[in-house]
Amino acid sequence: MDRVRMDKWLWAARFFKTRAIAARACELGRIECNGQKAKPSREVRAGDLLQIKNDSGEFQVEVLLLSEMRGPATVARTLYLETEASKTLRQKLADEHKAMPHFEAFHEGRPSKRNRRELDRIRGRA
Repeated sequence: MDRVRMDKWLWAARFFKTRAIAARACELGRIECNGQKAKPSREVRAGDLLQIKNDSGEFQVEVLLLSEMRGPATVARTLYLETEASKTLRQKLADEHKAMPHFEAFHEGRPSKRNRRELDRIRGRA
């Protein structure tokens, strides 16, 4: 096997949960192969450089092996090699995300009895 469809390889390498989502990402231009936007039917070859944008972040990977079958994550990681620049950029973004202050969501609807008592105490009511 020297060629595999782009959507199949992205699915097998576990970048996307389904082939349909992988194909949709290609159609939306979130996948680039050697600097060009890739269609779902484009054939991936060993040595190709892929730029992948998904919910987990942006990946820049080199294709090492080809597979049409989705297997365990440990096997999927052997299909590609992520570049050092990509790793450092994703780590930097993750650190920035962790450093951002976390706000609790506002409660919808009526306050609970405990929240009402706390509000009364803050407002100075007895």
